[in-house]
Amino acid sequence: MIAQVLIILFSFISFFISLWIVIPAPIFSLLPLSIGAPEISHWLIVTNEIAAFLAIVRLKSIPILIGMLFALSLSLLPVVQFPTTAERAETAMRSQLDEIPSLPNFRPAPFNLLDAFQGIPRAQVRRTLDIPVANPDNVQLTMNVYRPIKAGSNPAIVIIYGGAWRSGSPDSNEQFSQYIAAQGYTVLAIDYRHAPQYKFPTQLEDIRTALKFIQQHADEYEVNLDRMAIMGRSAGGHLAMLTAYALDAFPFRAVVNYYSPVDLTDGYNHPPFPDPIDSRNVLRNFLGGTPQEFPELYRQASPYQNVRSNLPPTLLIYGGRDHIVQSKFGRAMYEKLNQNGNTAVFIEIPWAEHAFDAVFNGISNQLALYHTERFLASWLK
Repeated sequence: MIAQVLIILFSFISFFISLWIVIPAPIFSLLPLSIGAPEISHWLIVTNEIAAFLAIVRLKSIPILIGMLFALSLSLLPVVQFPTTAERAETAMRSQLDEIPSLPNFRPAPFNLLDAFQGIPRAQVRRTLDIPVANPDNVQLTMNVYRPIKAGSNPAIVIIYGGAWRSGSPDSNEQFSQYIAAQGYTVLAIDYRHAPQYKFPTQLEDIRTALKFIQQHADEYEVNLDRMAIMGRSAGGHLAMLTAYALDAFPFRAVVNYYSPVDLTDGYNHPPFPDPIDSRNVLRNFLGGTPQEFPELYRQASPYQNVRSNLPPTLLIYGGRDHIVQSKFGRAMYEKLNQNGNTAVFIEIPWAEHAFDAVFNGISNQLALYHTERFLASWLK
């Protein structure tokens, strides 16, 4: 009897998690399920197969078996879509890059099943954390620096964290920072003041302050200022593009943007459904009001409005199931960059939600990582 209860409980949990591969989170507290379920689909395939086997062999329950076969079909969706998605991503890269480097420390394939189960190995790097950068309005801004073990002047990547402009720190996405540093880069994870207390353009001012600090301490942190890229996720990607596309911008060699907003007016007028973070409230906190109240401020805060010719090559990666920043905005940004003669690569991952790379060894991040490291090497190595 106890064994049967445990089997039913195991089956229910596997079934419940599998549903979130296709169900968008209606509220913020459920967002981790919607983000994580597609990324652990390989585990769900295994658990659903086991549950289906137990349903027929131990429980002899046809209804439970049918339920588990349905859950199994859901867990197979990312796997079924992966070959076509990977092919499209490769085509997008090759259509924009004259030559994609192949270095020995690159990931050999867009997906590695062993890494999916046991995790992507962490290479040793040098970390210098909590470096004081500035103290505007008595808010301590810091920076984390990650460097390869071997000392020397390195190409550098400035990373700006996301968090709806209201949370986060340079510690965010540290596993990525360590991974990329091991590839031979100096990674500089910088900080900025948060909304709603500090509204736009305070965040850009803080990023410019951090960039000046980096230039002043380039030798100390082994930064080759002639080979620098800027990268961000979500709100951080938005700030990265605004920084790199400014008329007086530092001459970054490349920009990498993961799932960031690009047109804040359009984003306010056409929020996702469901909208688990209340996008309009987030934008009001960031900009101080609505597009009707501050149309010029919304325009100034939209990277889409800054697109012109001769911008740094840009990689845009979005999730097709993103219910915070819809992928259509990333595609529109890609099209406008191309129309203005810029190099831009757009990769859409159909099954992925916002912040998919929070599961570092997940199926979506493995694909994103595979192309991100090649894109960066194309312009920095």
